[in-house]
Amino acid sequence: MEWTHVIWDPLPGGNVEHIEEHDLTTDDVDYVLENYESKGDSRTSGRPCVFGHTPDGRCIVVVYEEEEGAVIPVTAYEVAEP
Repeated sequence: MEWTHVIWDPLPGGNVEHIEEHDLTTDDVDYVLENYESKGDSRTSGRPCVFGHTPDGRCIVVVYEEEEGAVIPVTAYEVAEP
């Protein structure tokens, strides 16, 4: 992992709620951040992103921001296999 920690916002409207809307958990996203298979940039926002598989085998993308050694997931969602 390139970051010292992941910043999660559990408040309404925060990133936890946002990824849960995509049928993912913070554990899914944490796993992919630690075990990503490729990196890129989001086509819509230009933010950095990583691609990988959740423990249950779903291929997801995690779009994030970086802040002083931390990663802040912005969104995460399932994508088609490459």
